Amino acid sequence: IYLLIENAFCIFPLRKKCFAGEIVLITGSANGIGRQVALKLAPLGVTLVLWDIDDEGNKETSRLAQQNGASRVFVYHCDCSSRRDVYEQADKVRKEVGDVTILINNAGIFLGKKFCELTDEDFEKTFRINFFSQVWTCKAFLPAMVACNRGHLVSTASSAGLLGFYRESDYSASKSAIIGMMEAINSELYHGGKRGIKTTIICPYFISTRLSKGFKSKKPCLFPVYDPEYAASRIVDAIKKEKFYLIMPPALYLFLCLISFLPRKVMQFLESYIKFPESMEEAFGQT
Repeated sequence: IYLLIENAFCIFPLRKKCFAGEIVLITGSANGIGRQVALKLAPLGVTLVLWDIDDEGNKETSRLAQQNGASRVFVYHCDCSSRRDVYEQADKVRKEVGDVTILINNAGIFLGKKFCELTDEDFEKTFRINFFSQVWTCKAFLPAMVACNRGHLVSTASSAGLLGFYRESDYSASKSAIIGMMEAINSELYHGGKRGIKTTIICPYFISTRLSKGFKSKKPCLFPVYDPEYAASRIVDAIKKEKFYLIMPPALYLFLCLISFLPRKVMQFLESYIKFPESMEEAFGQT
């Protein structure tokens, strides 16, 4: 109900965030959604800070962002699965660029294995990159936001973190952990009087990036597979409107409402259209 009310008000927002002068850090910026978000923000007067382990891809994102109008772009090699690397690069950013005012946590990994096929190391790897990287970046940059009561935390989670998908036990768990952490951080900020700091949780369905190559939806009219550029435009719009949640596609809102009162057998039938598309076996099982 809260999500429906929030989205109704966001149709006619009272104001939109002005990006001019913001220092925006994007993790996983070398390709996919991270690159597209950078390109959408480039002409809006921001300073872009790009983090990725793919140096060539990151340089290409920087070049494209500058073509799109970005005047200041800083590129860093950062392994977000390493706590030490995250904190070291965060120190460099503070010294060389300044305090980050918008943090967009986008870096992620997807293995696509069944639960019994996942090794302990697989689970640890997924959580280090998907969840703990966001813990470390928030710890690195949130204190400066708190000090001036200004900033925005944007976390890419997933609809899998709300529902739990086939071949995604590690991925769903890591994304669910992100949602829980961001809900708690938002509560702490609100009750601590730091209401100038906004939080946005992104929960998309499948997006046609390298992580879900070949995936096809059974019901594309209700649950389409978005391309990264469109997803990025929705994400930037959600940040502008300072939305707490962005769940896409909209049909997922209805599905989440139905879960609370429909019998389990009915839900299992409906879930087959969302959680177990015909292309799962072919599309998944890749890193």
